[in-house]
Amino acid sequence: MFAPFMAHAWIVATLVALVAGAVGFFVVARRAAFAAHALPLGAFPGAAAAGLLGVNPLLGLTLFAALGVIAITQLQRGERREVASALWLALSLAVGTLLLSLSGQYAQGLYGLLFGEVLGISARQVLGVAILSALALGLLALFARPLLLDSLSGELAAAALGRARRLEWVFLLVLALSTVMALPVVGALLVFSLMVGPASAARALTDRPWRALGGSVVLALLVVWSAIALAYLTDWPVGFFVGLLSGACYVLGRLRGPGAAVQTA
Repeated sequence: MFAPFMAHAWIVATLVALVAGAVGFFVVARRAAFAAHALPLGAFPGAAAAGLLGVNPLLGLTLFAALGVIAITQLQRGERREVASALWLALSLAVGTLLLSLSGQYAQGLYGLLFGEVLGISARQVLGVAILSALALGLLALFARPLLLDSLSGELAAAALGRARRLEWVFLLVLALSTVMALPVVGALLVFSLMVGPASAARALTDRPWRALGGSVVLALLVVWSAIALAYLTDWPVGFFVGLLSGACYVLGRLRGPGAAVQTA
């Protein structure tokens, strides 16, 4: 389980859990679970395009994630975020189907994109994930308080800060970075579960926002570490255990109670 060839898996999984747990708190607070689902699925055509061009898949994922942020924010004008996310998801899946057919990467490539392939991560991918995680956590730390205020009351944030639209851009950008870096570990279909499950449980356990954020990170770390250990012991996919344990976190959070309103103190 701790053999040298597993080192990349543990490093990347830890980075992913740190970012997913932190960003997941804001995903839950802003009720943006569908956007957290649409952005990674909308980014997978980038990996197909990278395979077609013979470049690093992380570059293609990042490019399409950025396009997703632009598309959702532009389509959101006059519409709800859910509608804009659905439109981007439909368009990107259509493009991804075409690119995947042209690249010829059906079985192994599609499986890795959708369900993750943490044991196949290279040193170059570790470096890319580390850079993306640093960017995501840096942006999140810089805008944490404004994002929290905007999550609690968009009208109050607009009145106090006058930059609600800019905060939406920042949130979606951080979300895109975190979903792209998580794809090699849990895949496009399950990355949102790593954000929503632990964060929902953490919010149910405390009404203090920073404690909830810290609890979300701790739970995400436990989920990912446990998933890797169980996958190693059973030879089952890591994504299965991530989804299962994240769902268990959500259920336990619901059993704890409906969740207290997050306080601003």
